[in-house]
Order: sequence, then C-alpha cells, then structure tokens
Amino acid sequence: MADPTALVESPVKDARHVYLQSTTALNSQASSSHHVDVARAEEEFYELSRQLSKRSEVVKSTARLSDITTAGQDLEKGVEKVDDAEETFDLREYLTSSNDQNQNAGIKHKNVGVIWDGLQVEVAGGVNSKTLPYFFVLTPVFWLWGLISPYILPKRQAPTRTILHKSSGSLKPGEMCLVLGCPGSGCTTFLKTIANQRDEYANISGEVLYAGISAEEMVKHYKGEVVYNPEDDIHIATLTVAQTLAFALSTKTPGPNGRLAGVSRKQFNAEVLNTLLRMLNISHTKQTLVGDEFVRGVSGGERKRVSIAEMMATRARVQCWDNSTRGLDASTALDFVKSLRVMTDVLGQTTFVTLYQAGESIYELFDKVLVLDEGRQVFYGPPDEARAYFEDLGFKSLPRQTTADYLTGCTDRNERQFAPGRSAHDVPSTPEALEVTFLKSSCALVNATRLEDYRHYMMSEEVDQEAFRAAVAADKKRGVSKKSPYTLGFTGQVRALTIRQFQQKIQDRFQLYTSFTLAWILALVIGAAFINLPTTSAGAFTRGGVIFSALLTTCLDAFGEMPMQMIGRPILRKQTNYSLYRPSATAVANTLSDMPFSAVRILVFNIIVYFMSGLHRSAGGFFTFHLFNYIAYLVMQGFFRTFGLICFNFDAAFRLAVFFIPNFIEYTGYILPVVSMKRWLFWIYYINPVAYAWQACMENEFMRIILTCDGNAIIPRNGLGLNLYPSGLGPNQACTLFGAQGGSDIINGAAYLSVGYGLDVKDLWRRNFPVLFGFFIVFQLTQVAQFGQNMAIKIFAKETQETKQLNTALREKKIQREMNSEREEKDGHNRSRSWKDRKTFTWENLNYHVPSPNGQLRLLHDVRGFVKPGTLTALMGASGAGKTTCLDVLAQRKNIGVVTGEMLVNGRPLSSDFARGTAYAEQMDVHEGTATVREAMRFSAYLRQPASVPKEEKDRYVEEMIELLELQDLSEALVFCLDMEARKRLTIGVELASKPELLLFLDEPTSGLDAQSAWNLVRFLRKLADQGQAILCTIHQPSSLLFESFDRLLLLQRGGETVYFGDIGKDSLTIREYFARYGAVCPPNINPAEYMLEAIGAGLTPRVGNRDWKDIWLDSPECRKVKEEIAAIKGEALSRPTEEQGRMSTYATPFWYQLKVVVQRNNTALWRSPDYIFSRLFVSTLISLFVSLSFLQLGTSVRELQFRVFAIRIYSPYVFAIGQLIGEIPYSVLCGVLYWVLMVYPMGYGQGSAGLNGTGFQLLIIIFMLLFGVTLGQMVAALSPSVQVAVLFNPFIGLVLSTFCGVPIPYPTMNGFWRSWLYELDPYTRTLAAMVSTELHGLIIRCKSDEFAVFDPPAGQTCGAWAKPFADVFGGYIDNETATTACRYCQFEVGDEFYLPLNISFSNRWRDAFILFAFFVFNVIVTTIASRFLRYHKR
Repeated sequence: MADPTALVESPVKDARHVYLQSTTALNSQASSSHHVDVARAEEEFYELSRQLSKRSEVVKSTARLSDITTAGQDLEKGVEKVDDAEETFDLREYLTSSNDQNQNAGIKHKNVGVIWDGLQVEVAGGVNSKTLPYFFVLTPVFWLWGLISPYILPKRQAPTRTILHKSSGSLKPGEMCLVLGCPGSGCTTFLKTIANQRDEYANISGEVLYAGISAEEMVKHYKGEVVYNPEDDIHIATLTVAQTLAFALSTKTPGPNGRLAGVSRKQFNAEVLNTLLRMLNISHTKQTLVGDEFVRGVSGGERKRVSIAEMMATRARVQCWDNSTRGLDASTALDFVKSLRVMTDVLGQTTFVTLYQAGESIYELFDKVLVLDEGRQVFYGPPDEARAYFEDLGFKSLPRQTTADYLTGCTDRNERQFAPGRSAHDVPSTPEALEVTFLKSSCALVNATRLEDYRHYMMSEEVDQEAFRAAVAADKKRGVSKKSPYTLGFTGQVRALTIRQFQQKIQDRFQLYTSFTLAWILALVIGAAFINLPTTSAGAFTRGGVIFSALLTTCLDAFGEMPMQMIGRPILRKQTNYSLYRPSATAVANTLSDMPFSAVRILVFNIIVYFMSGLHRSAGGFFTFHLFNYIAYLVMQGFFRTFGLICFNFDAAFRLAVFFIPNFIEYTGYILPVVSMKRWLFWIYYINPVAYAWQACMENEFMRIILTCDGNAIIPRNGLGLNLYPSGLGPNQACTLFGAQGGSDIINGAAYLSVGYGLDVKDLWRRNFPVLFGFFIVFQLTQVAQFGQNMAIKIFAKETQETKQLNTALREKKIQREMNSEREEKDGHNRSRSWKDRKTFTWENLNYHVPSPNGQLRLLHDVRGFVKPGTLTALMGASGAGKTTCLDVLAQRKNIGVVTGEMLVNGRPLSSDFARGTAYAEQMDVHEGTATVREAMRFSAYLRQPASVPKEEKDRYVEEMIELLELQDLSEALVFCLDMEARKRLTIGVELASKPELLLFLDEPTSGLDAQSAWNLVRFLRKLADQGQAILCTIHQPSSLLFESFDRLLLLQRGGETVYFGDIGKDSLTIREYFARYGAVCPPNINPAEYMLEAIGAGLTPRVGNRDWKDIWLDSPECRKVKEEIAAIKGEALSRPTEEQGRMSTYATPFWYQLKVVVQRNNTALWRSPDYIFSRLFVSTLISLFVSLSFLQLGTSVRELQFRVFAIRIYSPYVFAIGQLIGEIPYSVLCGVLYWVLMVYPMGYGQGSAGLNGTGFQLLIIIFMLLFGVTLGQMVAALSPSVQVAVLFNPFIGLVLSTFCGVPIPYPTMNGFWRSWLYELDPYTRTLAAMVSTELHGLIIRCKSDEFAVFDPPAGQTCGAWAKPFADVFGGYIDNETATTACRYCQFEVGDEFYLPLNISFSNRWRDAFILFAFFVFNVIVTTIASRFLRYHKR
C-alpha cells in the first residue's frame, strides 16, 4: 500500500500549478493588502502540504483529526486570525479535493469549463407588461377556461417574450465571471440558465456545454455539480445555523472512495462545518436560530453568510452566485469574493457572480465581465478592457466612479453621460445598438475564437470530462447508482431529512405544546360529552356519534399540513436544485419524523375518548379502534400534503380541499346512510378514506356488543302521566331500534349495523383495512409531484381619468428633466427652506440586553450620538455588530429585552407622539400586494400626515415623491409584481409620504439596489437633508462617492461597541485622519468605507494595531467632543421655553377618517384578490350544490325530516378570513345568496306553515352565519402567533361547536353539565334552532312504508284503542286505527313534534337570530382588541 503522504503531495503540486497559472492575471493586484497576494498564497500551499502530511501521520496513528483544528477565542487578535485563515484554506482544500480513485494516481480535481452559444431564454406572458383592465374580474373565468380548453380546442403554443437574447461565451475552470446589468436586465435569468434551472422558463434555445457534457445529461446525472445561489435567503427559521449546515453536509459527504483513509463521515462533517463557520466569520452563531422576519435569529448579514456556507457545502464545480453580497458590509463582501477567488484558483471551480455595488477591489478579482442590457449581451471580455471599450464608444467616466458602476451606468439611460462632443445620435445607446456594436467589435471576435477553441478542446481532449465523471462516481456512497445525480442514496436522504424534520418539530415548542394541549382537551370534551354510553337503545346512535367525532377530530387535525407544505415549498425547491435529496425523500421523511409526535398525541386522545365514552372495554376493541383512527390520520395527512404541493397558492389548495372535506364528512355513512345515498353521487362514498375508517370503527364496536331495547325505543310505552302499558317490552309492543325482532328486547350489534347502515362486520379486515392502507401508499406517492411556473409580466391597474392626467404630467416632467438635468438639480436646491425650528434627537449611554439561554446578552454598550436637523448620518459596522438593533432601539421599535440610557428630543424625554414624528423604512419590503405604487404612497400620506393638511396637498406631495424616486413608469403597477429594486424604492416612498417632522430612519435602504439606484437614493436623501430633514440610516457597501454624501458616521463593532462617531468630511478627510492618527492609514486608491471596516477587524482581515478600537475611541478627544456637544445641545434646547402643545395624539387623523381610508383600501384589495373571492364563492356554491344534490327534492317522511336538519348544519365557517370585516360584507352577502338559492329550491324548502316567506328568514340566518364565520377566522388569526398555530385551532373550534349544537348528541340525552352552558353558548345551536323551527313549523309528516313501527294490539282491541292514548301524549299518529293486527305507528305527525323535544321553539327564532348576530359582534370586538394589544412579532 502506498504511503498516504503521496496522496497529499500530488494534489498540492497540481493546485500550486493551477494557482501559478493565474499569477499573470493577478500580479497587478499584489501591491494591495486587499488583493490576492500570490506570494503569500504560495506560502500557504507549502503550509498546506505540511498540514496534510501531518494529517497522513495522524491517520496512521489513528489520532483524532479534530486536534489539528484549534481556534483562538478572540477573533480580532492578529496571530490567531492568520492561523484561522490557514486552517480555513487547509480544510477547504481537504473538503473539495478528496476524490480518490487510485492511491498511486493521487487525488483528482473535477474541472468543468462552460461554453454557451446562442443562448436565448423566453418566458410565458407575451402581453409584455400591461394586462387586461378587467384582469381581476376575469381571473376565475380564465381558471375555468384553462380546465376545459385542452379538451375542446387544439393545443396551441402559448405567447412568449424573450428576456435573454442570444448570448455566447466561454469560461474555463479556474476562472470567475462577473455579470453586470441594471435590475431587469437578465442577470438572474442568465445565472439560472447556466445553472441548468430551466423549469420556470417557457423556452430555452442555444447550446450550453459543461466540460463537453450537454445540459440535458448534466441535469440528469450531475445536477448537483452545477448550482445557483438565489438572492433571497430561504431557510428553515427554527433550525440553528449548525443544524442547517450539518444537514447540507450530511447529504453531500463523499463516500469512502472520496475521503482520506481513516476519516469517518462524522469527523469529516465536523471539520468541514467548523471550517465553513470560521471562513465566513460566523462561528459565534453556531447555536443560534437562523430566524426570519417572524422568528428572531441571526442578523440579516449573518443569514446571508449561512446561505453562502450552505451552497459551499454542496462542493459543486460550477457555481452561480446571485447578488450574494446583499446585506453584507463592504469588508465581509470583499472577504467573501476573495474566498471565491482562492477556491476557484486552487480547486479549478468555474464561478459566475452577479453583484450590485461591486467595489474596485472586488471587480479586480474577476477574470471576465459580462454586461447585459435588457437581456442583450453588450460586452464580454477581460475586466481590464471593459472600461476602455465603453469609453471608446463615447460614454463619459465620472470621477471616483468604480468600473463596475461605470459599466452598469452605461446601460442606464437615466444615469449615463456622453463624452464631450458626443451624444445619443452618434453613440450606440439603445440595447439593440449596443449589442450590434459589440458583435462587430474585436472583443466579440476574440470571444468567438476562444469559444470555438475551447469547444474543440472539450470535444477532442476529453481528459477533464473523464476525470470529472470518475471523481463524481468516487464521491458517491456505496450502493448509489453511477447514473444518480445524488451523492447519498435514497435511504440515507430519508434518514438525514427525518433527523432535520424531527429537530425542527422539537424546537418549535409553542406549536408542539399547542397541538398536544388542544388535542387532549378536545378528547376530554368529547369523552365527557359522550360519557359512559349505555349498551341500550339510548346508546346506539350516540355510539356512532362518538366514533364519528373522534375520527373527524384526528382527520381534520391533519389539515394543518397543507399550509405547512406550501410554506416549506421554497426550501424544498432550493435544496432539490442543490441535489441534496430527491423530492420523494421528503414525503417519507415528513411522515417518519411526524410519527413519534402524532402517535403519542393520537394514542392519548384515543385512550381518553374510548374509555371515557364507554366503548367496548377490551384490548382488542381499543387497539383496533386506535389502528384505524391513526391510519385515517396518516391518510388525511398525506391527502392535505399532496394539495399543499400541487397547488400554486392557499386559495387554490383551499378550493380543492373544500370540495373534498364536506363531501368526505357527508358521505362517511353517518350523516347520510349508504342506503339513502343518491346513485349519481355514490362514487364519493367509494373514494372517501374517512368512510372506510368510520365503517371499520363502527364494525369493530358493534360486532362486540349486544344492545338492549328499553326506554324511548319501545312503542307504545308509559310516561308523561300515562300508565297503560307493560313496563318492559311486551308481546304487543315494538322496538324501533334497527335490527330489532318482534317480541325480543335483545338486538345484536351486527344486525343493528346491517339494517341501519348497510354495513357488514366481515368487511373490517377484508375490505376496510386494505383500502385504507392503499390510500396511505397512494398519498405518499402523490407527494413526489411538484408544479409551478413563473409569469414574467407586470400587472397594472386600469387608469382613471385622474391617474391618466397625473401619469401624463409625470412623463412630461421626466422628459423635461432628462433634457435639462442641470436646471432641475438647481431648482431642487432652490426648494430648500428654513429648518431652524426643527428638533435635535440625542442619545447617551444606550445599552440593550436581551434574554438568551446563557443569561442576559448585551447587544449595545454605552452608545451615544445625535442627529441634527438638516444632516444625513450613516450607521455602519460589520454584519452582526448591532446596526439594525441600534436603529430599532432608537426608533422605539423593540418589544423584548431591556433598554437603558437616555434618549431625548430637544433635551426632553420622548413624548407619546414620538412615533408620529418619525418614519422607519425597514429592510423587509412589506406592502399590501394588490395596491398600486401611487395608492400605497397615498394611503401613507392620508393617514400619517396631519388631518389639517388638505387632501390635494397630500396628493401633490405624493406625486413629488413618485418623481423623485423615479417611479413614474410604475405608478399604476401593482406592488406584488414589482422587482426588488422597485419595492425598495416604494418602501422608502411610503415612509417619506408621511412627511416626518422629527426624524427619518432607514435600515439598509441601498441593499439589493444596483449602484445607480443606490446613488440616486442617497442623492435624494441628501436633498431631503438639505431641506431640513434629520436622517439616520444603516448602510452597507457604500462607494466612496456615496459615503461622502453623509455628514456623520456612527461606526459600531461586534458587541454594539462604538468605534467612531463624528463628521466624515469632504473626501472623507476627517475620518481618514482619525484612523491614520492611530496607525490605520487608508491608501489613496482604496474606498475609505471599506478600509475602516477592515482596520477595526470587521472581516477576516486582522485589525490594525494592538489596541481595541473601542478603547481608542473612549480615550480620544473626538469622544470628549461628542459628549460636550450633546451637553450643549441639551443645554441650548432646555434654555428655550417649552412649546405650547395641544392635545397629543398617537395618530395623525381621527378614527372615522382612518376607518374610511382603510375600508376603501381593503375593498380595493379584495376586488383585486380574485383567488380569495372566487374561493369563497366556490365554497358557498359547491357545498350547497352537493348538499342539494344529495338531498334533492326532500319529501315529508321521517327520514327526510332528519335529512333536512343535516342539510342545514353541513355548512361550516371553515374558510380563510383575510382582510377587514367591512370589505368582506358584500362578498359574504353574495356567498349567502348563492348558498341559499342552491339550498332552498333544489331541496324543496318552504313546505311548512311559514311557506316561502320563511326561506327569506333563512337567508338572513345564512348571512349572519357567514359573517360569524369570517370574523371567527379573523379572531383566530388575531389571537394566533402564526399560521401554523392558527390552523391547529380550526378542528378544535369546529368540532366543539358541532358536537354541542344538539345534533350529534340530542338535547335530551346531553350531559347536564354541557347542556347548562356550552350548548347555550354554541352559535351553531342558534343557527339550527332558527332554521329548523322555521322550516318544520306546521310541516305535515307522512311516513313511508318502511318507517312505521309495526306491532299487534292485544286480542280483541283495535290499533286505535291500544295505541291512540300513547300517540296523543307522545305525538305521532296511528296510520290504521281500525285494524286489529299490524298496527302502523309513525313517530311524527307534524314537524313541530320533531324539534320541541330538542329545546327548539318557533316563537324564539328571532331571538336566536339576533343571538347569532351578537356572536358576530363579539368576534369583531375580540379581533379589534387582539389586533391592538397582542404583539407576537419579537424585535
């Protein structure tokens, strides 16, 4: 066996050779500490060789590998940082190059170059931007037409439009390409296409080759080797950083042939995890939740680095990074790109990156740059040739403008400038002209030559391809097919996913506790409601009721899986694109991970219900009941998960669910016995899994018991003063229980089932169990499917006469500004006004502590500063330094933790109207998606500017904001279809529309924007400041030009420590002199904003100097000056007399004005939410239609009398209630009318004494019930912290209300405890009472032949003589009074006899109606109070 040292020497030599090949390209960068130092890198590789040699010795001696990876505690101390960096590169090389097929041949790299030739991408949506003005109304029509059109029309090609025009180029292993362009230019589309993510596009033409392998073969067999990192950070919020990365590593750990000998999977994963955390400087977040906008976790910048680490864990050869530095500070962004550079050089990766606001230090790290303009390739070549190319075309380069900003600016018609003597007439300035010019240029010729040369090399020299195939095969775990694109086999994937899902569930304690508590409380309620059922005729029907209620509870409990599945779909899509696992593995893993929780929950539930209700107490009876109940839960869980996967949104899923759920309930066999089902709907019964489970549980129970006929089941009988008949069942009496035989009071349970429900106990195991198990398998298989397509269109609202005039004026102003921008700029400065009366905001000794598992954690420490009117202050620091935290604390946005210190306005404590005088633009762009840009800004202006300001003035101000933010072309676009950059501008516009008098807070307003948009925004903020506005904003990656626009800087380092607060100065002179005084001299060609972060050790670079910069600041004269200035500000402000203030109000406008504006917006939102409205109408129509078809043209028999009651109670308020109540009322009325029409007329209502007029009263009840349902949903949403918790309450509330309304448990047999309060408080009770009494009052009942109770009178007596006294007292009638044999007794003569024993009265129907209305009012009040006082969102 060869010496393991040989395994190290060869790859190190190979890596060094690859690295030295790039020396020429990088030599110019070696002069700066911010660029890749080739000489230093060589030293690192010698050290790498030494470390790996040591590793070989360690392997021989079987010592622990982790002993090598020691790390210091202080991340800012220089020596330890260098060691840490070396460890990072050492382990990174070890991670990505450990592919060993032959020990003698050494470890091979997977080199995959890429060529793309004539690449063109088209998307569905040929309408291009403007949609039909009646888009919202017609959406349901389009939906229905989409369902039927494939069957009646020939298939036609859908209209498409091109978003990426023909592009060509090549990128070799070890090269990096920077893709530049304005937002919407096609950068993301290009990266996704290169990464082989083609599902969302209608058509892709052209050729893409990876080391000579076609895109089709690559996606089939090597999908995980070409990956795309999206701009958004998509993670499971309730997992820690370590768990998130450990999962990704567990699915990508190479098999034994791909690891060094003696290194276990566990050791490998642990070392790589620690390396990734150190490399990205997030080791301190290891045990912190990832979090999201609702779950408190790591900072935004740290979350971005978790996304980066997750993709690095895939060890892919071709990597596409989409704006992955968004949210990172300049130093961390540079560190990240440097890491990409070294990894690309050493490992031979092929890297594509698109970046906004790329600094010069970052730009110089790339080998190629691709510039796109509206999807057209206008340049591709070396970065050092790009600027000269565009300058030669006639574009002017601005002073201190970075190359990346300049190149992007050349494609922006609003920002580009032409060289002196040049203009748009003689410079190619349209995308088409720029594309044609490039194709004729020498750069394009060189590009085409290189492409063909590299194509020829790929096809003739297949060394890279063969090595790549061999290395991928070696990576796979034993047993994984060579053709599989996955590193791990299916069972391994299921195991990893199961562990992850289990961790997710166990860490979401609130949801776990809520689900268990609700389930067990419901079990106690149901058990107590049906407590100790007797084995007599009184306990026969109620046994079916308890079994039905228990089954329905567990089955509907699975409804929560549908929204959970939809919420988790983006994560599933991202990770399957990484080839971490098969989609099908998640279906199995979800089921397995849920089983420990659901099994315990349902077992305890079943024990409580089964034994409290007095079902047959035997081990066999209970465990059979539990088995079928639990299988039914698993089947319905798979059923709802399938809907969650195949539907595009909640409304579509809800429409499908609402078709099945009521019909599953109705066609179980309990409400509507099998023998009474209409033949044309009988198929629902056969495809209903709940029916098989209920039948099995019924058969299991009744096959074990014998029923005794007594009490009310005996006809005729004594009671109510009557004492003419035998006390038991005599020969001249009959038992009305199903399956009874004449003269016998014993009824076999199996006979009861057979006669009453048409069930055969032999079907328990021979039919019900196999069918249920088959359903379980089917729904596991259906979860594999994924669907979805993106439409690349913008939706615009129809212009009114007013908006048409406003938009015309905006367009004219825009043209005028483009023609004479200098005059406009001058005019802008002339708008400046006096702002001496504005107030100054100061803060001192600001500290902020939050609770953590290890006690109180300090996030801010003795921060001080001020913001004066007319100044623009920047808040900067490394990611995780506490910038957003500081901003939140200053803006009074924190609702957890302890804030100490002094915050004053003009030297006085903050008043209750502080929030009104400020505006806060958050990182998260949260808006009402159905509003237009103008409507969103007007809404803010109307409600947040003082009521004394006329509406016309507010509208004019909004138009100014639209113009200043350059949103003219999007003023009528709906928010939900805006891109990120436009949404960011809108977020700022919405806050600016409030005209804050005191202070404007902005949290990273330039993150996600390209350089031009960022510069426009900061320039606009500068204008506002010049007009007297005080502005404080956090900012990431500012260019030097942008940085200079700020007046002051508050700089924080980790731990919320102040490093600097003071002026920036012209050309950043003041702050550069401060840092230079203490040894950190900023080179003239380096951006000061980037340098100062590196100087304080914000990134991986060691800090400058031996002292901590916070200590330097505390001892500095600048710090003393700040303290003195704050004291002076307070002294001056307090010396002035206190302003006379009127009555302070939290809100700017009166309550009724707020209500009017909010109602108008919500009405518009509902009108533009066709899915939601259509879903409600669909629900009302479909449920009513199917119920009506099931009970078509009811007659007046006893059984049909009961069906009328069931038909009334089948509609449940189980709907999504989103939006405000007033906006819902018109749609609730419309849904009520639809439901009423389809219920009343097909079923033949109105036959009682109330007549058809009574059906109008029932319409009122239906509307009240719909309003109650809507507000109940709103109340649950307001009381719940999340969607996941809200859906847990649905089955609980629905089943409690259904159980105690008087139908499953008739009023006379209901336990006195429940009857005394819960029955009375049940809104369903009032609904049933009002509707049943109205429909049945005076209704003449005539039994069918099989509904009569038949008995013989004593010898010599007629039927009338024997049974008439009984009928007179108990109701009903004798059909053949003169007969002497076979007396026929009908239980009811008039409908009133049916409902009077149920505690229902016709005279109380109006009382019941208004009690139901009172429940609706109660819901509104609770929702309002909860919305006001409950705040689950932790900041």
